[in-house]
Amino acid sequence: MIRVILKALGLFVILNVLYALLDPLPVLGRVSIYNTIVPGRERLPFGEAPDKAYNLSLYSIEAMFASHEVAMPKAADEYRVFVMGDSSVWGYLLEPKDTLSSYLNQMGIAAPDGKEMRFYNLGHPTISQAKDLLLLSYAMDYEPDLIIWLTTLEAAPSSKQVFSPLVQNNPERMRELIDTYDLNIDPNAPSFVDRTAWDRTIIGERRALADVVRLNLYGVMWASTGIDQLYPEDYEPRQEDFEEDYSFYEFEPPLTADDLAFDVIGAGIEMAGEVPVILVNEPIFISMGENSDIRYNFFYPRWAYDDYRG
Repeated sequence: MIRVILKALGLFVILNVLYALLDPLPVLGRVSIYNTIVPGRERLPFGEAPDKAYNLSLYSIEAMFASHEVAMPKAADEYRVFVMGDSSVWGYLLEPKDTLSSYLNQMGIAAPDGKEMRFYNLGHPTISQAKDLLLLSYAMDYEPDLIIWLTTLEAAPSSKQVFSPLVQNNPERMRELIDTYDLNIDPNAPSFVDRTAWDRTIIGERRALADVVRLNLYGVMWASTGIDQLYPEDYEPRQEDFEEDYSFYEFEPPLTADDLAFDVIGAGIEMAGEVPVILVNEPIFISMGENSDIRYNFFYPRWAYDDYRG
C-alpha cells in the first residue's frame, strides 16, 4: 500500500510539473463542443449565475472564442463584420435577437461585391478600450472584412485600461500588445494577475480548467433553452437627479488627449491593417433632472464629455 501511494504521489508530481512546463490551457480552451455538437453562441460567454443562465465569466479567451459562432469556417460568400464594444454591444438585459448585431443581421445587408454581410457580436460587458484591443487581437484570426468598434469616454481614461478582469488575468498577451504598439499602459501595473510556478500546475489552475469544462457542459442546456443571461423582473432605472458634482475620476478641467487612451484605439486600427475600422462614439443619456446643467448623466460631468468630444 505504501509503494502504491508513493508511486501515485510521484506520478501526480510529474504530471503537475509537465503541465506547468507545457502550459496547455490555451490549447485545451480551443477544444469545444460548440459549433459541432451544439451551435456556437451568439455572444461571448459572460455571467455570474451559471446554474440559471447557462453562461459564465472566464479568463480563457481561447475558450470564449471557441464557444462563439465566429469560430465556424468563413463561407465563400460571407462578408464578415465584427461588432466590438461593451455591455451595450453584448446586450445586457437584451435577448440575443435584440442586440445591435442581431438587428443588423436581420436587415439582410449585402456588401458592394454582392457577398452577404454577417455581423458577429464580439462585445464584452466591461468598459475598457484595452479590453477591446485584447479581444481584437484574438478576433483577427477569424478573418474579418470590417470592424465596427463602439466606444465611449468611460472606456477611455488611461488609468482605467487595466480595470477589466479579462485584461488583468491575461497579462502576458496584454504586455505583448503594450510592447508592440508602445501603449501608455504600465506593464507592471499591480492589478495584473501574474501566475507563479504553482499557479501553472494542474492544482493551481484547477479553477480555470473547471471553467473551460463547465462552459462546454452548459452548452447543452444553453442550446436546449436559448437562455444565456438572467432577466430580472425589476431593475434600477437610470439616475436623473445628481449632487452638485463636477468630478470625473482624478481629472481636472480641461481634459486633454494625453489623459485618454487614444493610443489604444490607434493600436486597434493598426492591428486591423487592411481591414477597415468604423469607430462609433456611443450615444449617451442626457438628463433633464436636478443638476443636469452640471452632469449629462451619472457617468459624465458636462465639462469632461464636452472636452472628450472635442
